[in-house]
Amino acid sequence: MRETRGVPSAAASAVRIGAACAGAVPAAVLRLSGTELSPGWAVAVFGLGVLCSALLLMWAAETARADMAGALALALLAFIAVLPEYAVDLYFAYAAGSDPSYAAYAAANMTGANRLLVGVGWPLVALASALALRRRSAPDTGIVLEPHRRIDVAFLAVAAVLAFVMPLTREIGWYVPVVLVPWYGYYLYRIGKCSSGEMEELVGVPARLATLAAPRRRATTATLFAAAAAVVFACAEPFANGLVEAGASLGIDRFVLVQWLAPLASEAPELIVAVVFAWRLRASDGLGALLSSKVNQWTLLVGCLPLAHALGGGGAALPLVTRQVDEVALTAAQTVLAVVVLLDLRFARLQAAGLFVLFAVQFALPGESARLVLTYVYLGLAVLLLTTRVRHLPATARALGGRIEGDPHR
Repeated sequence: MRETRGVPSAAASAVRIGAACAGAVPAAVLRLSGTELSPGWAVAVFGLGVLCSALLLMWAAETARADMAGALALALLAFIAVLPEYAVDLYFAYAAGSDPSYAAYAAANMTGANRLLVGVGWPLVALASALALRRRSAPDTGIVLEPHRRIDVAFLAVAAVLAFVMPLTREIGWYVPVVLVPWYGYYLYRIGKCSSGEMEELVGVPARLATLAAPRRRATTATLFAAAAAVVFACAEPFANGLVEAGASLGIDRFVLVQWLAPLASEAPELIVAVVFAWRLRASDGLGALLSSKVNQWTLLVGCLPLAHALGGGGAALPLVTRQVDEVALTAAQTVLAVVVLLDLRFARLQAAGLFVLFAVQFALPGESARLVLTYVYLGLAVLLLTTRVRHLPATARALGGRIEGDPHR
């Protein structure tokens, strides 16, 4: 049977699911048996387990959209997609409760994941969209987000401003979850209010699973989600420890490994799905999913770190030392620029290129002074760009609690 319109055959879908499961099984077996691996092998085996499980989570979350539609479905998809990131980062924060050296890795993992989404994920979606339009000889006017995406932009804007409290106080304080966790809950409420109820086209494995009868589809979705989530949480500790120990044994900066390799493994399936959306001329959905992920990572994930730290035996605040202070400030500044870029709900190729170049610069100039300069560059560009987008601020502010343009409930 051929694949038609993005729907693979049953056999092709079974092969893809089987391959993902095969990649996750060794990690699960080794974890259950208590087998100890060398740091390099631990990173490879458990990292593959995280990657494959993240892919299964994405398929399960996408399939679940067959039973719910609209903006809330995309928000829940984004939340499920970052569970692997949560598992690794919360482990670092929990371990920091008894070993303060792990606090640095919690901040590294969180900032790396957030900057990857904006600096690599968003430009990748724009590139895939441009190539797809070129292939069809269609004009490329950039990605235009749906009106309800003002909610994401508005909630992210508030979180971005509040984030500067962390580098100023040199900690992720006890008050951060008090503010950000309810803020994310309110975000889900607002997104749910504007759900249109329209069923959007699924692609790939989820498209095939969505054709199953409702009881079988829901059982399959629940099984995939439960199994994949179990493997993710089982792999989090050995994968995280393997990264730290591998850095020490190989002479590689452990902070860098934790900041970029771990998020890359956990974010890869989500980035792939977003790119596939763009390639199928659904760039608005792809960018919207990554934008929603950015909201939940910069609110719920950050808010959960002090809680995990306290549960691990530490204080109610997760401390930040000099490098983490710089990294959090840099990530907050990048978030501010990202918010300003999307105030008009358009994402052009030039803006995508700019975000990617700024992201890449940090690797060419990794020093502390360079991070500080780059932070001010992000903020300076945000201020300059804001002068051309001031007129969009009232509509964005109203999205926090009022009706938005294009809202079916207005």
